[in-house]
Amino acid sequence: MTAQRAVKRIAVLGCSGSIGRSTLAVVAAYPQRFRAVALAAAHYSERLLAQVRQFQPEVVALQDMAAATRLAADLMDTPIQVLSGEAGVATVAAWPTADLVVSAVTGFAGLAPTLQAIRAGKDVALANKECLVAAGQLFMDEVRRHGVALIPIDSEHNAVFQVLNPQHELRQIILTASGGPFLGWDRDRLARISVEQALHHPTWTMGAKITIDSATLMNKGLEVIEAHWLFGVAAEKIAVIVHPESVIHSIVEYQDGSMLAQMGVPDMRTPIVVALAWPERVTQPMCRLDLTQLSQLTFRAPDRAAFACLDLAYQALRTGGLATTILNAANEVAVAAFLAGRIGFTVIADVIRATLEAVPNQEAGSFSVVFEADRLARATAQRFVDHWDDRGIG
Repeated sequence: MTAQRAVKRIAVLGCSGSIGRSTLAVVAAYPQRFRAVALAAAHYSERLLAQVRQFQPEVVALQDMAAATRLAADLMDTPIQVLSGEAGVATVAAWPTADLVVSAVTGFAGLAPTLQAIRAGKDVALANKECLVAAGQLFMDEVRRHGVALIPIDSEHNAVFQVLNPQHELRQIILTASGGPFLGWDRDRLARISVEQALHHPTWTMGAKITIDSATLMNKGLEVIEAHWLFGVAAEKIAVIVHPESVIHSIVEYQDGSMLAQMGVPDMRTPIVVALAWPERVTQPMCRLDLTQLSQLTFRAPDRAAFACLDLAYQALRTGGLATTILNAANEVAVAAFLAGRIGFTVIADVIRATLEAVPNQEAGSFSVVFEADRLARATAQRFVDHWDDRGIG
């Protein structure tokens, strides 16, 4: 007789975003395997309210206090606890009954609550790459210190995680990139694109910030930094190749020339299922790849001249210290400015480059140093955005 498997209890940080919604879709598809016990989001929405009523978590936290008050009023007929502010999100991250915390908050804002989860001894399924981009060594030290599992959700890193054999010496990790909506465009043409064009990704459905990062190839640059910290691989051994079909998610090449690739349909539910169930495998009928329907798989080198953000990320990783923290902060400011119509698409890379040159670099000796560098880099990048026309650049 087979022993009954315990239900894994899940906390989701960023439950109303793209990854959060996909995570809860997986939870709903496997009620015998997973239960959502704690949820956190930034703001109130009807979608969030529907999520809470569907999954009936023990607790939910909203970053916005007024929004939390509204949600609490809507849930007066339930025993669900509603918390607010950074303290409330931190409580969700360390929720006592949770076995696994899904970190799906976008940007640097995800660092603090993810650290709370790790320090509470929670295994983490990581979709927030900025935790490693901004504070890689310190973050990984915390993971090791508390003895928790860190399982990547990004499709590329999840792919590497599945096929990497630490006992075999690798030659390189190859991260695949869809190429975004502007594959083949030169810099002059890129300078004239609109926000609407940049938000139209040909393969993936993502939030606005990540979609722009994909279009500039900064998302791939951030993933290079993330792979460095996740797998302990030098920048020189992490390559990026454009693969528009997005069927091969990453490749590990070993010293004997063998290449192991992870393949699947471009649907985030697949790596989420892997992360939630690991080290087990579950039957997954939702996202099946039919090889007979593939007409071709194509690959090409990225255009590093037109998409300068990729090399800026490599440069920051090789520089070390706080350079990747500065890179990430400047990118978040520049992308927000582009989405607001304040700067052009190609100026995103210009703002990042200028910020990297202007903000002093030093060793990332503590998390307080990282947070201060993030603050200074944001203020510097914002000044460049505010005075860009005055500088006569871009």
